[in-house]
Amino acid sequence: MLGFGIVCLGQVVSILASNMTGFALAIWVFQRTNSATALGIMQTAFVVPYLVFIPIAGALVDRYDRKLMMMVSDMTAALGTLTILVLYATGALQIWHFYVVNVVVGLGSAFQWPAYSAAITTMVPKEQYSRANGMLSLVQASPAVVAPLMAGALLPVIGLLGILLTDVVTFAVAIGTLLVVYVPPPVRTAEGQEGQGSLLREAVYGVRYIWKRPGLLGLVLLLFAANFFLGFPNSVTVPMVLSRTGNDSLVLGAVQTAGAISWAAGSLLMSVWGGFKRRIHGVLLGWSLYCVFGAVLMGFGRGLPVWVPALLLAGIMATVGNASSQAILQAKVAPDVQGRVFAARRMISWAPDALTPVLGGLLADLVMEPAMRAEGGLARLLGPLVGTGPGAGMSLIMVFFGVCTILTLLAGYLVPHIRNMEQILPDHDQQPKEEPARASSPTSTSPIPGEATGR
Repeated sequence: MLGFGIVCLGQVVSILASNMTGFALAIWVFQRTNSATALGIMQTAFVVPYLVFIPIAGALVDRYDRKLMMMVSDMTAALGTLTILVLYATGALQIWHFYVVNVVVGLGSAFQWPAYSAAITTMVPKEQYSRANGMLSLVQASPAVVAPLMAGALLPVIGLLGILLTDVVTFAVAIGTLLVVYVPPPVRTAEGQEGQGSLLREAVYGVRYIWKRPGLLGLVLLLFAANFFLGFPNSVTVPMVLSRTGNDSLVLGAVQTAGAISWAAGSLLMSVWGGFKRRIHGVLLGWSLYCVFGAVLMGFGRGLPVWVPALLLAGIMATVGNASSQAILQAKVAPDVQGRVFAARRMISWAPDALTPVLGGLLADLVMEPAMRAEGGLARLLGPLVGTGPGAGMSLIMVFFGVCTILTLLAGYLVPHIRNMEQILPDHDQQPKEEPARASSPTSTSPIPGEATGR
């Protein structure tokens, strides 16, 4: 726990600065483009290389020292922020630079989730997986409570340059804390031996592993479909708030702070409670309720009196869904193949994110926003529900696709392999074990036991 605490402190500081940077840059881009599509392209530029490379990253996580793989993610993100800093300081920063930088950061970030998620399994007993995931989520969510307000307050004082510089410095803190902790290697299993081979063979093993298990396959495909629909509300939330409020950064800061508070509260709840005994309820119900509040109710709202309560409830539900989903995989998948399986799961379930940010932006800019102007026919029909004028078309997108996501998630109860997957699939500690895996990198030499958290 000493190592765990050290890394958490470093990550809290770094995540706080990174959230401030993300908030400031989103406003900078939207003010210059006034386009939801531009923000969507930025997200797609990150997601596409991330999804393409994550199977390779997962294989490398299982091959080499997981702490080293954790550091790769932070170092790549630091390089991206430093590049933006230099371009902005020299007056050369343009919108397309964000697309290029996001491609590079996406490649590095592919290591993050498989490495951090797999490391949990070697640190805590399986009955504590939900609680551990809640604790990690708390570390990630807590800085976001104050980051938007801090960014809004500091922007007039130190400017975007000062915020970017702060972010670069805090990356050094995060990487430094990783250097002093020890992350135990996983125990070798028969499944791990089966998946050995060339890097390409190991990269595709995660997909093969999921394909052979109907319960895991059904859950991953369900999340794929849900993420497709949910990608549309997610892509227009920030431009919807800015459009509704005349680009008011303080209102956007309040909205994002409310969301962060709810994520932190949900993380604390999962840390103490541990979630449903049947974790599949946490996945299906948690994410469904997130969509009720974070998409449908947000879309119906037209200001802070609705947006803030909606997000306060949405984040709690999302944390329940996320921690429960992670705990199922950590309990069912053999530790020495978790990097590959977790990477394959994210590649499949996140695949819609390669398209939906751009599709959502185009749908908003070219179709729904013009249609919901006061003189439009659609505005007369649906205006009483979501209002008219700037942002109304994006509000309608949030409501419609939020409902589609809810129906998709609840349909999981109709599929026995998904509904009963925890009873059908054996836990990984019921599988044959061999000797502990030897890390291929000598960097984990510190005797301090610890666990790292990812961005």
